[in-house]
Amino acid sequence: MLAQSTSVRLLFTSLVSSLGRETATRELRWMKQALTVPGSPGTLPAMMQRRLRGEPLQYILGTTPFGPLDLLTRPPTLIPRPETEDWTLRLADMLTPTSARPLSVLDLCTGSGCIPLLLCHLWPPGSTRAYGVDISQDAIRLAVDNAVRCNIPSFGPLSLTQSSQNVFVPLLGDIRDPNLFKRVLPPFDVITANPPYIPKREYDKLSVSVKNYEDPVALLGDLPGEEPRDGLTFYRLIAQILRQKGMLRDGAIVALEVGHTQANAVEGILKSVGLRNTQVWKDPWDVERVVLAHA
Repeated sequence: MLAQSTSVRLLFTSLVSSLGRETATRELRWMKQALTVPGSPGTLPAMMQRRLRGEPLQYILGTTPFGPLDLLTRPPTLIPRPETEDWTLRLADMLTPTSARPLSVLDLCTGSGCIPLLLCHLWPPGSTRAYGVDISQDAIRLAVDNAVRCNIPSFGPLSLTQSSQNVFVPLLGDIRDPNLFKRVLPPFDVITANPPYIPKREYDKLSVSVKNYEDPVALLGDLPGEEPRDGLTFYRLIAQILRQKGMLRDGAIVALEVGHTQANAVEGILKSVGLRNTQVWKDPWDVERVVLAHA
């Protein structure tokens, strides 16, 4: 016990050097809290050593808050970010679905399922039928587990018939595959996405905690094997999906998270497929973070 106490003190000193005293103290408190939960992730010294190696705290803890939800986090699936939480909450406040007039939602590049799960949680029971699509098997497994954790049924096929529960169905698939959209039921009232959008030149400068642990496929905005471009490849793919006949219901909303310099370009991409009623939302850090469009 004394040896572990000494080890914790030494490791904490290293964390202070790496993160600063305030952050190190806060993270140590969260690690200790995680150890009180059944099935906790190892010992305190082991958790601290993982953090010193650069592993994201959310992977070490195994969960992260997202609005009122507490979602599971597992490498390599992208960790939900506060800026995504912010605009998802804002979108939820903007719409008022009911069980009598439920909304059909499609979330592209769903990752952990954080966006549709938060919408399903916040909107009234029976008002929401959501799909989440991702190319990663790891992501889809995590999205399914998060649906269970949030007590949101994840089964299909979906329909907009009367139901007493909101439903979220994670689907493994490539958004470049036209057959993928035979497995969903358009038209959609809401289409959301936090797609890969980081250009290679910016990715190379990211911290070790991102590059060494989170899936590059969920981050890099250009397709593997392609010449590095502007990080906008997935917005062009999404635009082609949006222009498909019958994909969007009249008055539908499209909400796409973007990189810090991409809002104008993404607005232009959406306008090129006929979505001319657009606006840009800033995040709490004054960064243009979301392009919103109305069909």
